[in-house]
Amino acid sequence: MKQFLLKMWSHCVRLTARWPSIASIVPFIPVVAAWWIVTELQIFPRAFLPGPADVVRSFGALVYMGILPAYLQDSIVRLVVGAFWGVALGIPLGILVGLNQRARTALWPLLLFFQAIGDIAWLPILVIWFGYGLTTITVVIVYTVIFPVVLNTVLGVRSIPITLHRAAQSLGASRIRMLWEVVLPGALPNIVTGLRNGLGYGWRALIATEIIVGTSGIGFLMFDARRSGSVVEILLGMIILGILWYIVDSWILAPIERATGQRWGLVTR
Repeated sequence: MKQFLLKMWSHCVRLTARWPSIASIVPFIPVVAAWWIVTELQIFPRAFLPGPADVVRSFGALVYMGILPAYLQDSIVRLVVGAFWGVALGIPLGILVGLNQRARTALWPLLLFFQAIGDIAWLPILVIWFGYGLTTITVVIVYTVIFPVVLNTVLGVRSIPITLHRAAQSLGASRIRMLWEVVLPGALPNIVTGLRNGLGYGWRALIATEIIVGTSGIGFLMFDARRSGSVVEILLGMIILGILWYIVDSWILAPIERATGQRWGLVTR
C-alpha cells in the first residue's frame, strides 16, 4: 500500500509539472484516498459513510433523472439575482457613505447594527411577509451580500490619497469626472474584494435558506435526502457545493481581484 501511494504521488507530481493547472486538484487526492480507504476497511457502515464510488453513482443517477441539473440551475439563478441586487445597491451606498460625512454619520451606525444581525435570523419574519418562495430567498441573499460590498466600498473610497482628489480638482475636473476617474478606479480593488467576500457569504446563505424554506435547489436536495436517510445524496450535495465555489472563487473571482489590484490598486512595482 505504501509503495502504491508513493507511486501515485510521484505520478501526480509529474502531471503538475507538465500541466500546472492540475496543481489545484492535487491537494484533494489524499483526502479522497483516505475516504476510500476508510470505507473499504468498513470502519463505519456504508449507510452512514458511503464511498466515493457510491457518490459517483448517485451523481450519475440524479443527472440522468434530471433532478440535479434542475436543482443546480435554481440555486445558481437565485445567487445571481440576489448578488446582482446586493451589488447594485451596495456600491452606490458605499460611495455615498465614503464621500459624504453627513451620510456616514447617519448611516454608519445603522450599517454596523444590521450587519450584526445574521441573515438567517430574518427568515421567520420574511416567511411571514413573503411566504416560502423566491422572494424570501432573494432578500436573504441581498441582505448577506450588501454589507461586505458596502463596507469594502467605503474602505476603498476613504483610502484614496487626498493628493489625487486635489490634483483632479486643480485640473478642473467636475464632480462626475471626479467620481468616474478618481473615486471608482481608486476604490475598485476594495469593491472587488467586497464582491468576492459577499458572494461567498451569499452562497452559504443561499444553501441555508434552501434547507429551511426552499422547495428546490442544492440545499433542498440535501435536506430532502436527510428526511429519506440518504447520506450519499447529502455527501454529493456537499461535494458539489465545495467544487462549484472553489471553481468560482479560485478560477474567476481571485484572478479578477488580482488583475484589478494590479491595474487600479496603485501597486508599486
